[in-house]
Amino acid sequence: MEEQPFNLEAVGPRRRTLRGIVGAALLLGLTSFAGPLLARDVTPAKVRELHVVTSGGFTTAFEALAKQYERDTGVHVVTEHGPSMGDTPQAIPARLARHEDADIAILARSGLDKLAAAGTVNGATVTDLGLSRIAVAVKAGAPVPDISTPDAVRDTLIHARSVAWSDSASGVYIQSTMLDRLGIADQVRPKGRMIPATPVGKIVAEGQAEIGFQQLSELKPVKGIRIVGLLPETLQKVTAFSAGVVAYSPRQADARRLIAYLASPEAYPIIRDSGLEPASQKAKP
Repeated sequence: MEEQPFNLEAVGPRRRTLRGIVGAALLLGLTSFAGPLLARDVTPAKVRELHVVTSGGFTTAFEALAKQYERDTGVHVVTEHGPSMGDTPQAIPARLARHEDADIAILARSGLDKLAAAGTVNGATVTDLGLSRIAVAVKAGAPVPDISTPDAVRDTLIHARSVAWSDSASGVYIQSTMLDRLGIADQVRPKGRMIPATPVGKIVAEGQAEIGFQQLSELKPVKGIRIVGLLPETLQKVTAFSAGVVAYSPRQADARRLIAYLASPEAYPIIRDSGLEPASQKAKP
C-alpha cells in the first residue's frame, strides 16, 4: 500500500486544537524561563557608594580628588565634614561615636591615632596624605603685620587687639605651646579665641578678630582675607592629615582602594594646589 503524504487538514479539528495547546504551553514555558533573565538584564546595577568624613585641613584637596575618582571609577563619594577634635557634635570623633554612615575618616594624624587605638578606625589602614603648616591671615585691606621672625610674631601678637585660632590641631598648639614658647601667654590668651567648627578665616573676614591662625589649606578657600604667610619655621607646627578605614564600615575593600588613590602620586598636584605637601604613602607609627 502506497504511503500517503501527511495532510494537516485531514487530522481534524481535535488534533489541530492539541497542536495549539502544545505550542502555547511551549511558548509559555520559554517565556517563564526567559522572564527572570530579561528582568535581571534590564535592572540597573546598584550604584557603588562610599561615605567619607573629613576635617577642614584636607577638605579642599579631597573635594577635587573625590570628583576625579568618581569620574574614573563610577563610585559615588558622599562627603561629610567636621573638626579633627573638639567638643562640637560635628567633630569627627563624635560622628563616629554615633556610628554615622562612614567608610573613611580623614583628619589630623594625632586624632586618627586615638581613633585607631580605640578600635574605631582600622589601624592597619592608617595612611598619611598631606602635610600642613600654619599660616596667618588678616582681613582684606587691613595693614599687613610682620611675622618674618619669632620676635616679629611676638610683637604682632602683643599689639593685636584680638586673635583667633582653631579648636583643632593648629589652635591647640598655638594656645598650649607657642604662646608659652614666646613668653606671652598671659598677655595674649585673654584676648584670644579658640574657634569651634567655623573656619578661622571667616571670623577674620567678618572683623571678629584682627588676626587669625589656621592651617594654610583651610585659609586658602576663604574670601575676604589676606594670607600674610606661614609662621617662621622655628615656630611652625607641621600637621599630617591622614586617612583610615572606619572599623564598622561594610565597604572595607572599596574604602582601601580610595585611600590608596588619595595617597598615590596621581593625587600630588591637587594636594599641592590646596596648600598641603604630599606625605609618604604609608604612615609611620
